[in-house]
Amino acid sequence: MFENVSLGFGKKTIVEALNLRIGREDRIGLIGPNGSGKSTLLRMLANEQGTDRGQIRYARGVRIGYLSQDLKLGGGQTLTSFVVGSVPGRTELERQLAEAEREMAAAEQGGDEEAMMTAAERLADAHTRAADFDTQYTEHEALRILAGLGFQPEDATRDLDEFSGGWKMRAVLASLLFQQPDLLLLDEPTNHLDLPSVAWFAAYLKRYRRAFVLVSHDREFLNEQIDRVVSFEPEGVRQFSGDYEGYKRQRAEEEVVLENKAKNLAREREKTEQFIERFRAQANKAAAVQSRIKMLEKMEEVRLFERRQVMSFGFPPCERTGNESLRVDGLRKAYGPRVVLDGVDLSVRRGEKIGIIGVNGAGKTTLLRTIAGELQPDGGTITFGNKIKVGYYAQHHADALRSERTVFEEVAAVDPGAGQTRVRTILGAFLFSGDDVEKPIRVLSGGERARVALAKLLLKPGNLLLMDEPTNHLDLESSESLAESLKTYDGTLLFVSHNRSFVRALATRIWDVEGGKVETYPGTLDEYMDSSRRRREGESTPTRAPAPARALEHAPKGRSEQTGRNDKVQTDRADPPKPGREARRREAERRSERNRLLGPLRKRVAAMEGEIAALETEQRRRSALLADPATYADNARRSELLDGYRRDATALEELTARWEVAQAELEGMEAEVANEP
Repeated sequence: MFENVSLGFGKKTIVEALNLRIGREDRIGLIGPNGSGKSTLLRMLANEQGTDRGQIRYARGVRIGYLSQDLKLGGGQTLTSFVVGSVPGRTELERQLAEAEREMAAAEQGGDEEAMMTAAERLADAHTRAADFDTQYTEHEALRILAGLGFQPEDATRDLDEFSGGWKMRAVLASLLFQQPDLLLLDEPTNHLDLPSVAWFAAYLKRYRRAFVLVSHDREFLNEQIDRVVSFEPEGVRQFSGDYEGYKRQRAEEEVVLENKAKNLAREREKTEQFIERFRAQANKAAAVQSRIKMLEKMEEVRLFERRQVMSFGFPPCERTGNESLRVDGLRKAYGPRVVLDGVDLSVRRGEKIGIIGVNGAGKTTLLRTIAGELQPDGGTITFGNKIKVGYYAQHHADALRSERTVFEEVAAVDPGAGQTRVRTILGAFLFSGDDVEKPIRVLSGGERARVALAKLLLKPGNLLLMDEPTNHLDLESSESLAESLKTYDGTLLFVSHNRSFVRALATRIWDVEGGKVETYPGTLDEYMDSSRRRREGESTPTRAPAPARALEHAPKGRSEQTGRNDKVQTDRADPPKPGREARRREAERRSERNRLLGPLRKRVAAMEGEIAALETEQRRRSALLADPATYADNARRSELLDGYRRDATALEELTARWEVAQAELEGMEAEVANEP
C-alpha cells in the first residue's frame, strides 16, 4: 500500500503524494507513455526502488514476484531445476531437514531415549513440511508451465546458458508462475512470447487468483485480464475501475464534463465582467458591483486535461508496382544440420498486408531476413516484382543504431538529400522535437530507439515493407498509432507480431510458419485461429453445437445409422412410419425436457433485460443532470453523479456481456429444439 508516496529524478516527477491500495485479488493494468514511470513504479512495488517521501506498506508475509524487462540470468543449472528451485523457502526447508537428520543420528549414537524421541518428532515434522511443500510445488506442474510457454521436453535438462535472452525471459516468467506469489508484477510479459504462448499465458492469468499489476502494449491482452487501471496522466497518476476500454470511456466522459464546466464558467465570468463594466460608474449600483467583483475573484478555475502527445504519422503514397510484389520458389534455409525453411513457395500480390505467425524458432524472422537480403538462402529463389523497393524494420535495427550520433544525424543519414525540414518534420511525428533531436543515441531508452528506427524507415519506406515485431518497446498508444498509420499505407506489408490486436487490425492474410513450411490462410487472424481450432478437433467445417446429452439419449436412430448408405436411400423413399405409443412417449419426454431446460433460461434472460433497461434509464437520467450547468454548483452532488455513472457503466457492461452469453445459449438450445425430429 502506498501512503503519500513521492519520487522524482532531477526535474522529472514520477509520482507525487500517491495513495495506492492493492487488494488480494486485484487485477491492475498500469498504463502510460514510454518514460512516464511505469517500470519505476513496478520497481517501487518490488522494493527495488526507494521513495523521496511517504512509505510503502506490505501485508505480513506477502510474497512478491517481479518480471523485469532487464534480466541478468546466469547458467550453471538446468531449466527445470531453476524453475523448481525458485520457490522461496525450499532451501531453508532442506536445511532444517538435514539438521533434524543429524540430530537423530547423534541421539541414536548416544543411546539417549528421551533425546531420540525429541529428535524423531523434529525429524517427522520436517519431513511433513517438506512433503507438503513438494505436494504444492511439483516438478510436473513446473514442466506443464514450461510447455505452455513454448519449451520442448528436451529443453528441461538443458543449461540456462544455452538459451537466448528471449527464452531466458520465458524461463523467469515460468518460475514466477510456478511460485504463485501473492503479488505478481509483470512488465511487458508478452514481449518475447509467440502467439500460441500468448494465448496459453492469457488463459493461465485469467485463472490466477492472486493480485497482479500488468504493463502491456497489447490492448486485447490488457482488456482480457484487468479490472482496474492505474494511469500516468499529464496531471498525475490516476485510478479507474474496469478494463482499458472502460478507462478510455471514463477519461472521455471526464473530459466532456470538464469542457462543459469550463464553458459554463466562462459564460458566467463574461456576464459578471459585463455587469461590472456596465454599472461601475453608477453610485446606486456600487454594492452590486463590489459583490460581483468578489464573486469574480472567488470563481473557480477549471483546468482542462492536458493533451498527451502520441506518435502520429502517415506514409506517403507509394510508387505503383506490378500486380505481383514478391514470389518465393523452393526457398531453403538451414543453420548447420537444422533446417528452418524447406522448399517454401509463396506469392504476394500488390497491396496485401500479411501477418506472419508461428512459435518462436519456427523461422518467422529468418523468412523476413532472407527476403530482405540480410541472409542468403541455401536454395530456391526470391523474385521481386516490377519497381519494388524494400523497406525493412527489425528489433536488431533499433539496437544497431550508431551510439555516437544524435537522433537527427542518425535519421538524416538514411537520405542525405531529404533536407533538414523534412527530417525534423518526421522526427516531430515520432515525438522528437526541439532539443530532443540533438540527444545522443546512447542515452535513449528502448522505446525511444525503436521510434528512431521507425523514423528512419518512414524517410524512405519503399513500397514493400518488412516489419519484425514493430510494437516491441512501444507503449500501448504508440502501438495503436502505428497500426492506424499502416492501415493507410498503400504498399505491400509483411509483418511478424505476437500482438493480437495489432495483427487483427492489419492482416488480410496469415502465413503460419511451422516445420520448415509456410501455410497460407486467406483472411483474418480470427479466421485462422478458428481454422486451427477446427483442425485440432478434427472438424472440416464449422458445426452446430451438439444437443444436450439427455436429449440425445432419447433421439430415435434412423436405419442409416444401423445398416449404411444403401439402407438410408431406401429409408428416404419409404413412407414415414406412423407414430406409435413408444414414439408418443418419447415425444412427451422431449417436450418435458425442453421445458425444463428452456424455461429457467428464458426467465434469466428476461430478468437480465429488465435490469439492463433499468440501468440504461438511470444512466440517461444522470447524463441529463451532468449536462445541466446547475449540477456543478454542488460539488458533492456532481461527485455522486459521476461516481454513480462510472459504477453503473461498469455494471452495465458486465451485465450486457452476461446477457449476450445467456442469449446465445438460449438461441442455440432453441435452434437444437427446432431441428429435432
